[in-house]
Amino acid sequence: MDSFASGICNMIRKLLYLAIIILLLPACRGRNEGGHAEFTIAALKGPSAMGMIRLIDSLNSSPGHPVEVQILNEPLQVRKMMLDGTADFAILPTTMASILYNKGLKYKLIGIPCWGTLYLAGSDTLVSSWEDLRNKRIYVMARGMTPDVMFRHLLGRNGLDPGRDVILDYSFPTHIDLANAVAAGQAPLGILSEPLASLVTLKNRDIRIIFNLEKEWSLKEDIEITETAFLGRENILRHKPDLVERIIKSYTYSSEWVNRYPDSAAILIVKYGILPDTAVAAHAIPGSNLRFVRAAEKECEIEDYLNVFYKLNPDIIGGKLPDENFIYR
Repeated sequence: MDSFASGICNMIRKLLYLAIIILLLPACRGRNEGGHAEFTIAALKGPSAMGMIRLIDSLNSSPGHPVEVQILNEPLQVRKMMLDGTADFAILPTTMASILYNKGLKYKLIGIPCWGTLYLAGSDTLVSSWEDLRNKRIYVMARGMTPDVMFRHLLGRNGLDPGRDVILDYSFPTHIDLANAVAAGQAPLGILSEPLASLVTLKNRDIRIIFNLEKEWSLKEDIEITETAFLGRENILRHKPDLVERIIKSYTYSSEWVNRYPDSAAILIVKYGILPDTAVAAHAIPGSNLRFVRAAEKECEIEDYLNVFYKLNPDIIGGKLPDENFIYR
């Protein structure tokens, strides 16, 4: 196929993806009396928002639509919106979703939009194997959160005791703080997630990716990393199933579009303030493992993933595995 014909085909595919999302969403048009969106999706400023960027752009291009997306910096901000009742749909680490469900919050797990986005990165040129980490200081964001727990698990599976053989440092409490520290050389080794891993390595050429934790996990565990949870409020799932189905399909199509057209997606990712640079955004997309899958299709995988954390420390997932009602069907 010549380049002209190929370009026409790509243009047609892009228009089809856009048309599908536009057709799916306007069927539920309408706002409340105050002019605000009736339904709010609380998304995280990272891979989850990157995967739904086509959906976000379509919603912003449809004045009067009852669904809006709020993009937040940290999981704790999303949790706050869930606790105060302002998030109808939310994106969180699956471990945190389990904690909130076990505490009685009335949200169910709709789908998994991201499948492993963590990397060990840094300027330390002496590290090329797990054994090389012995006696090293590694900076991790927030004790007990998914990056910390997953990295501890992988240390153990590779013959290192997290409490004795390495020094885990939690001096930088947020993803952004830690990324800035790694970029500035203040943290020679740090656990970063995409897209910040791409941002840091492109900003400072002395920083390199040492381990892809998703790949390292797959070498030790026959379990998929169902890392991120897309949740919905129970009463909306019960009373607005058509709306829920449209959002699921739109999120699915959006993720497919982002993976197929990373350069076009990168423009939107910058437009909505998720990343400052299109080159970084395009670079981060392949490493973000964006793929929306309904939770009901991965029920066993989700349970197996949470069980790994439960065996390490039950408190990480709220003291117990969530029951079968956790999954939206």
